[in-house]
Amino acid sequence: MYAVIESGGKQHRVEPGEVLRLEKVNAEAGETIDFDKVMMVGDGADIKIGVPYVEGGKVSAEVVTHGRHSKITIIKMKRRKHYRRQAGHRQWYTEVKIKEIVGG
Repeated sequence: MYAVIESGGKQHRVEPGEVLRLEKVNAEAGETIDFDKVMMVGDGADIKIGVPYVEGGKVSAEVVTHGRHSKITIIKMKRRKHYRRQAGHRQWYTEVKIKEIVGG
């Protein structure tokens, strides 16, 4: 069984037991969170597609940890103009483990 959920403005295809990194969610490590924005639920040939979300669809997940991705470097440069700017960014993430998928 699998589902497509929306979290942090992005869509993720998830299955029970899968561990994935999402945009930061305000929850403590060890807490259980529910995703109500389920766009699709599939179980073999049986597929339910929401308009835009599946009625009664829910995905439960446990928060494993919080952290930060590796650094990306942003460089701006204009050649021959004596202009160069450099900055770095590390995005926060929440690592969750999918426990259960309930299709409406």
